[in-house]
Amino acid sequence: MLHGVDVSSYNSSYSTEGLDFVFVKATEGRSYINPHQSAQASQARKAGCVVGFYHFLWPGNIAAQAEYFVEKCASVQGDLLACDWELTGDGTYAGNAQKDQFLHEVKRLRPTHRVLLYCNREFWLHRDTTSYAADGLWIADYVSAGHPRIKAAWRIHQYTDSPLDKDVANFTSKAALKKWAHPA
Repeated sequence: MLHGVDVSSYNSSYSTEGLDFVFVKATEGRSYINPHQSAQASQARKAGCVVGFYHFLWPGNIAAQAEYFVEKCASVQGDLLACDWELTGDGTYAGNAQKDQFLHEVKRLRPTHRVLLYCNREFWLHRDTTSYAADGLWIADYVSAGHPRIKAAWRIHQYTDSPLDKDVANFTSKAALKKWAHPA
């Protein structure tokens, strides 16, 4: 298993020691941009980590959110892109069709990037009805690293949020992850 973290503006500084990959929150809805995303991604790149960016999905205006994400995130070729599908601060969430539309739209706008779905176990088991995760599922389930309690194939497992969000990736090596991140 490879080791990584995901960070947001709350984690303006973090250590890359021992990490293979880093996901950075880029955007949320159609109005928020992480002011630290470029510096956070640069720190990960300098450490030789695979970099990914994620968008916190809100219900509504899905095509506009996808466009906002790909235009405002600091991604370069070979970076991973992800949709963070969970409850918003107001307790709402995008429905299945909206989640799927967002993933399809990001893939259409950035066809040379791998696109993943991030969600927690409860969403995957009880709210998802399509099982569509684009190029891979990034599942949050706070149990032993690499052992999420789901039957679906997964690429990344977030197993804790203390002291920050920590993840493992189901790849044999960093080279294998880098190769996968660069689809032909």
